[in-house]
Amino acid sequence: MTSEPDVVVIGAGQSGLVAARTLLADGISPVVLEAGPEPAGSWPRYYDSLALFSPARYSGMPGLDFPGDPDHYPHRDEVVAYLRRYADTLGADIRTSTPVTAVEADGQAGFLVRTATGQRFHAAGVVAATGSFGHPYLPVLPGQGRFTGRLLHVADYRSPLQHVGERVIVVGGGNSAVQVGYELAQVATVTLATRHPVTFHPQCRDGRDLHYWLVTSGFDLLPPEWLRHYLGDRWVVDTGKYRHALEAGLMDRRPMFTGFDTGRVIWPDGTREQVDTVVFATGYRPDLDYLRPLGALDHEGMPLHSGGISATHPGLVYLGLEFQRSFSSNTLRGVHRDAEHVITPLAVHVRNAAAAVGL
Repeated sequence: MTSEPDVVVIGAGQSGLVAARTLLADGISPVVLEAGPEPAGSWPRYYDSLALFSPARYSGMPGLDFPGDPDHYPHRDEVVAYLRRYADTLGADIRTSTPVTAVEADGQAGFLVRTATGQRFHAAGVVAATGSFGHPYLPVLPGQGRFTGRLLHVADYRSPLQHVGERVIVVGGGNSAVQVGYELAQVATVTLATRHPVTFHPQCRDGRDLHYWLVTSGFDLLPPEWLRHYLGDRWVVDTGKYRHALEAGLMDRRPMFTGFDTGRVIWPDGTREQVDTVVFATGYRPDLDYLRPLGALDHEGMPLHSGGISATHPGLVYLGLEFQRSFSSNTLRGVHRDAEHVITPLAVHVRNAAAAVGL
């Protein structure tokens, strides 16, 4: 089956839903294609205990406030329910269980979008809004293939109940690594393996949540080119319990191990230690393999873009990339600003402005 919408939005998480809202407000009716069974993006697949680091008052998207106490920190399942409700308010054509397999150049319409269900869509514009959860980054270390314990990325981690009594190494020094390490430490013996000491940042300052300061100070809007001068290594947002857990010995932190040896890890001093599970909280890469046939990615699979606007193909834009245009680019509270930025030129392109000026 072939359809010809003006724009195809790929992904129905927060980025795709805000893209659809912004397009509809501009008079363009997109088709939104979501690989999963509901319009909630990757949120249903995160680990069971996940809670936002931002209070509800800073976790809503345009047109729908996040429900509940504005100062509570929403749980994963609350975010899923919120996104479902948000999708219901849009009146958009959202098609779930429809993974996109390829986007190709189409000389007539601009793009040909192919799906795993056999559908094809000819469109003048494409919004790539699939985020990164589907593409976890798992480093390869010496001897990794011989390791007889369990290796998993935090994307596949669900609950500490699966690791009771184990010796567990969590690799990474960011929010997810520390949060997962802390809850595992209640039932297992846990070490955080990091390349640098963990840097903590207080959840509250002067009686207000960190996100109050991010929003009111304008830090949320700082461009990625400047952020590295402020942020340095990633820091962990902490109420104090994570720092206390390390200082009290509930879990410990060691320099990153150098490799594996059967059921052991090899520490920098050469000692080998038996380990049951290694959890890599080592981040993600943009989940954009469907754009490879188009030639829109570099050799590492990263999009060639400027602020979310494709540098290779007019009519192709991105949403939900980390630090795409600002500190808050891939957050619930901030993605709408990027949507407004990329949808404005996309709408002009879809309406064929070039032809109107004789080009």
